[in-house]
Amino acid sequence: MAYVISEDCTSCGACAEVCPVDAISEGDGKYEIDPDTCTDCGACAEECPVDAISEGE
Repeated sequence: MAYVISEDCTSCGACAEVCPVDAISEGDGKYEIDPDTCTDCGACAEECPVDAISEGE
């Protein structure tokens, strides 16, 4: 299951910078992860300074 970004996102962009498959883009008020592109590597979750990224269900 792809990772997801919660409303706690501060739009800092740290997650997008480390995504190896460019699955993360700036959305409306927060960053978003394309579930079809995400490879579940977890790099984004490790980089997020506010812990706004978690594994999807």
